[in-house]
Amino acid sequence: MDFKYTITYICLVLISVTAWSQDKELISIKGVVMNAANDKPLENVNIVNINTVKGSTTNEEGQFNIKASINDTLYLSYLGFRSIQVKITDDWVKFGDVKIKMTESAIALQEVRLQEVQLTGYLEIDAKNIPIYDNYRYSISGLDYAYEGGNYQSSAISKVLQSISNPADLLYKTFSKKDQQMRRLRKMKMNESIQEILQDKFDRETLSAVLQISKDDIDQVLDRCNYSRDFITTANDLQVLDAISSCYEEYRAINR
Repeated sequence: MDFKYTITYICLVLISVTAWSQDKELISIKGVVMNAANDKPLENVNIVNINTVKGSTTNEEGQFNIKASINDTLYLSYLGFRSIQVKITDDWVKFGDVKIKMTESAIALQEVRLQEVQLTGYLEIDAKNIPIYDNYRYSISGLDYAYEGGNYQSSAISKVLQSISNPADLLYKTFSKKDQQMRRLRKMKMNESIQEILQDKFDRETLSAVLQISKDDIDQVLDRCNYSRDFITTANDLQVLDAISSCYEEYRAINR
């Protein structure tokens, strides 16, 4: 009996030490983000801890402070600069502030063609000439306004059933193999700092880095989830996050 009690006591001690060490893993990581060309600080650089799915931004002096553990990866993105990933090392924690330099990237703007609508001044005629889009609107969690979501065809339930019934379907293959990554969707939606970062981004780079899937996969998932091409090409990253999350939750519900 004494031996059993001893084993139980040792297990409890180990559990307590493990829990305590896990609590101590997250520490404040500080750094400064600079322009590699002139060493000037960069303000409002978006920083996301890919492991914890927590976000932060730099202040006017380029400084940031984010909770992280050793070996966590930080994803830094800034308009007009190349996004980079930086790993938290023992030296970073030991020596304190680290200077991170970002390199400017050339941005090639695509030509935008506007379709001219010829108006006659007669309401009945002009009403027929103005293009009408079939895309419906849907709401985003936490926001008080709606967005266009895609062409309304079949119901969400029938779409997911069709996906599950076909083992080769893109939706099934992507979600079934990326279940762990897709679980991060909930963390991202619940984090206000992540929401603020994503609502101003349209490049899918942050989503791709955190979810660990390619930008092409993101577009293909949205397409398979019946979102319109207009939505896929114009939606910001927060809208895309909510769209993928909704489709994934429907998939999980039916797949169970």
